[in-house]
Amino acid sequence: MLVSLKWLQEYVNTQDLSPEQLAEKITRAGIEVDSVIDRSQGMTNVVVGHVVSKEKHPDADKLSICQVDVGDGDVRQIICGAPNVAAGQKVIVALPGAKLPGGIKIKKAKMRGQESNGMICSLQELGVEGRVVPKAYAEGIYVLPEDAVPGSDALEIIGLRDHVLELDLTPNRSDALSMLGVAYEVGAILSEDVKLPEIKYETSKEKAEDYIKVRVDNVDVNPLYAAKVIKNVKVAESPLWLQHYLMAAGVRPHNNVVDITNYVLMEYGQPLHAFDYDSLGTGEIVVRLANEGEKIVTLDDQERTLQSHNLVITNGKEPVAVAGVLGGANSEVTDNTTTVVLEAAYFDGQSVRRTSKDLGLRSDSSARFEKGVDPNRVLEAQERAAQLLAELAGGEVLEGTVLVDELDKTPARVVVSPDYINARLGMKISLEDMISILERLKFDVEAARGLLIIDVPTRRQDITIEEDIIEEIARLYGYDEIPMTLPEGKSHVGGLTPYQEKRRVVRNFLEGAGLYQAVTYSLTSDTLAQKFALKAEETTKLLMPMSEEHSTLRQSLIPHLLEAASYNLARQADSVALYEIGSVFLGKTEEGLPFEEEHVAFVITGKWVDDAWLGDKRNVDFFAAKGIVEGLFEKLGLSERITYEKGAMDGLHPGQTANILLDGERIGIIGGLHPTERKELDLKETFVVEINLHAILYADALGVVYEPVPRFPLVTRDIAIEVERTKLAGELEQIIRSSGTKLLKAVKVFDVYEGENIDADKKSVAFSLTYFDPERTLTDEEVTNAHEKVLKALKEAGAVIR
Repeated sequence: MLVSLKWLQEYVNTQDLSPEQLAEKITRAGIEVDSVIDRSQGMTNVVVGHVVSKEKHPDADKLSICQVDVGDGDVRQIICGAPNVAAGQKVIVALPGAKLPGGIKIKKAKMRGQESNGMICSLQELGVEGRVVPKAYAEGIYVLPEDAVPGSDALEIIGLRDHVLELDLTPNRSDALSMLGVAYEVGAILSEDVKLPEIKYETSKEKAEDYIKVRVDNVDVNPLYAAKVIKNVKVAESPLWLQHYLMAAGVRPHNNVVDITNYVLMEYGQPLHAFDYDSLGTGEIVVRLANEGEKIVTLDDQERTLQSHNLVITNGKEPVAVAGVLGGANSEVTDNTTTVVLEAAYFDGQSVRRTSKDLGLRSDSSARFEKGVDPNRVLEAQERAAQLLAELAGGEVLEGTVLVDELDKTPARVVVSPDYINARLGMKISLEDMISILERLKFDVEAARGLLIIDVPTRRQDITIEEDIIEEIARLYGYDEIPMTLPEGKSHVGGLTPYQEKRRVVRNFLEGAGLYQAVTYSLTSDTLAQKFALKAEETTKLLMPMSEEHSTLRQSLIPHLLEAASYNLARQADSVALYEIGSVFLGKTEEGLPFEEEHVAFVITGKWVDDAWLGDKRNVDFFAAKGIVEGLFEKLGLSERITYEKGAMDGLHPGQTANILLDGERIGIIGGLHPTERKELDLKETFVVEINLHAILYADALGVVYEPVPRFPLVTRDIAIEVERTKLAGELEQIIRSSGTKLLKAVKVFDVYEGENIDADKKSVAFSLTYFDPERTLTDEEVTNAHEKVLKALKEAGAVIR
């Protein structure tokens, strides 16, 4: 919102504050002033000139030699290239020594051999934006009224001795989208009264209802529609003051009729529209919803196709305006217009917003209807426009207003306790100060039974609840007055939950193992949603996904990690090690939402060891991935409860896949990526792991127990056993460990043999067993007895001792 201070001062006394001081007060009261614009921009030596004569330049087709009186009979020769310069005009002249916007300095000069003592200026050369310059002067110099006195200050005449405040309004402050709304705000800040326009004009004996009829078919979206008729209108240029107020507000002047509706729009915040009565042709206005596919050419000469939920103004036959958005070209006010139908209405904000979005068309009118206009100012704004049409366009206002009115104009009432206000603000504002602030805002307030009963003016549609009143009192009392206090009550030292601490241990361990953290999307495609899932359950799909690739909540972290690995390898990274801690979404809870479970997953590919100095290079393999997993469980104190078994999963190599079990329950998977998957993703040999993080972090961990360095020797015995090829080494290890001897401390597989000198369906597995007693040295007999128990258990399980 652009606010001209000269215009604002017509409604409220700004107490001789500088523009910067006023801006500071407005900002501190809650409406941010983005900038203070000096419209004069430091210009000097810019005066009114009278073009005494004009002659064609002898050496240039597009230049004219003008003799210009710049005051006190001082006639100067100025060369001008504007096509619209003419003798007898009053113009804006920048004299030698003048400073113009953009750092331009005017000097005496010669142009094609002819002396030029200044410059005749266009508005753009004086810093006025081209989009707001009247079309008649957009391509040439600006012509001043005939009564302008040569030598006088041109900037004062054209309204550039002014400052403009640019307000950055929040969506709730629609009341400040008008000059009167800003005046109320400034009046409340400075404790000044607001001077409203005095509306007074004579009406004709003829009645408006004899010229126009109004019918509203959809009062739910248009509860109020008013039409006035003004005859004998003379369409012409608006007076200079009106044009310059509009330009200061960022609005381009057109003609006096259109400019008056725009002026009242900026003054009251109430959109109005003027129809050419003769172009309507029917003497009737019908407000209805458009027919599907119905078309209208709007004022910007664009043909627009309407939908059945768009509200339109019609003449009973065809649309003549899009309600609340833009008028139609078929009823536009032109230079030949003599009778005007002046519309004022209250349109539903949501309806206007939807229509504006449908048409890709946003206007000053639609912006105000969307945010809400003052229902009690609709007819007042129309009366103000009628007054100005009578004064500035010579119009004859017909008696009465043709009206459909089912609009609720009841002000909101808010009841709040002063104690509640102070408790919320942590302040001690007196009841008198509260009432004073509310009265400065022009709220009707009454104190009764320890309460404030407040009737809020309908212009402030953002005030509906107690907290809104508290905010108004706080901002006008002064946010700077809120005391600085320390929080009261018990304080608690912040800390991590046990789960969070363990999750941090997981993260630190994985990063210490050389993996980098990745963060991928929780949304994936329907195809990938259940791929590599530890348990596939019902998926959750979005109703309106951004794309098919991000339409479904994931049930595994692995697919996106593989995509990230492929992405990095395609960009010259020879090895990738990434991990992610994130949620997967499984099935549905009782509330109908997916159950969220936190997992940890990692992917490794490329080289695992690359020591150039020692010449040691090793690629990743299954045991590198398993080693990371074992180290993690060791760190979490779960090693004794974790076992591994051969596993299978689509997309993983059948001979390089193992399930991870916690107390016999499957909680994760380790595996090598299947060659077909590697080919599809253009990956080298790749291994992946995914573990249910909830399961391992909520599991009870074994405490750390100190074991002293052994003082007695260890005894090692090796055994080789022949078993079926399908027999798993892990099962054999479990048999050995459960053989019943307490002296057995460690079991390791050190060889697996299949080939010559052994049956084709058999294999040989060799174990190294370590026996130890921390209290004494073992005798050979004790070790032999313990070892015999192991051998017996293996034989009973069907193994042959080699």
